[in-house]
Amino acid sequence: MTLDRAALQANVNALYQREHDDLGEAGTHRMLDEARRWDLSETLAAGGVVGFAHVGVADCGLHVAAAVNAALDTGADTVLAISVLHAFSEEMETARKDVAAGGTPSHHATWGIQGPGLDFRDDWRGDHAMRSLRHFWAAETKRRGTSDRRIVERYPYLAGGKPGDLPNIDEVAGIAENAVIVTTGDQFHHGIGYGTPSAEALDPEPDGLAVARASMEEGFVLIEQGDYWGYNQHCVLAKSDDRDVVQLFRYLRGPLRGTLLDIAYTDSTELYDQPAPTWASGGFMKFDRVG
Repeated sequence: MTLDRAALQANVNALYQREHDDLGEAGTHRMLDEARRWDLSETLAAGGVVGFAHVGVADCGLHVAAAVNAALDTGADTVLAISVLHAFSEEMETARKDVAAGGTPSHHATWGIQGPGLDFRDDWRGDHAMRSLRHFWAAETKRRGTSDRRIVERYPYLAGGKPGDLPNIDEVAGIAENAVIVTTGDQFHHGIGYGTPSAEALDPEPDGLAVARASMEEGFVLIEQGDYWGYNQHCVLAKSDDRDVVQLFRYLRGPLRGTLLDIAYTDSTELYDQPAPTWASGGFMKFDRVG
């Protein structure tokens, strides 16, 4: 299967826009209110991290909303939002594969941390991963009258087991000193559309999500140990897109213990024009500081 990455990027962004439009203001506020079932403000205030998926809005929107509520409830002036950067170009995909195979990250022009205000690449501008965070953030800050609070997006790429070497790391570390951190990642992509052999492809319910949960729990062990390269390779096997995100926030915050609070998944058969099962899942997670 030859993947038209530019077309996929356009389709994904259009899909997110439709889903946010369908929610409207009332639906957005309702989701923010329903997300009050979780209170993760203490985790963030104590220097921990809250992570959410970026699958379909109907499937993971509550988790995104809960992260927004938690960040605002801490009273912090700044939220550092560390995001996945998807490989929507052949250049990025080639670099990612090379680093996963043991190649040197600095040999690639895509190596580094991107984001608003940085004099670096702008691949982040077309990415969809932060669209839902922006949507719920805008709605809730307007409702609360807290438009002076700021959210800073940063997009690491090619950490390669050495997040401390990433270009722009000092800038991000400086922000993190006085900010709370939220992140996004989809830790398990599975099925025919993601290259899983048809004989091994599982439906999400009931068996697929059990495998996804187990994979995420395995990742927590590596995160707590600070095994950056081990986590990078774990993500390759799980077809996880958060390999760089996790390495960066673990480097910034030090030892962390992960807890899987919930899981979300979205059917991707139509998006990829592939047979079922083809689906992506991501965990709603908190990472509490250890020690």
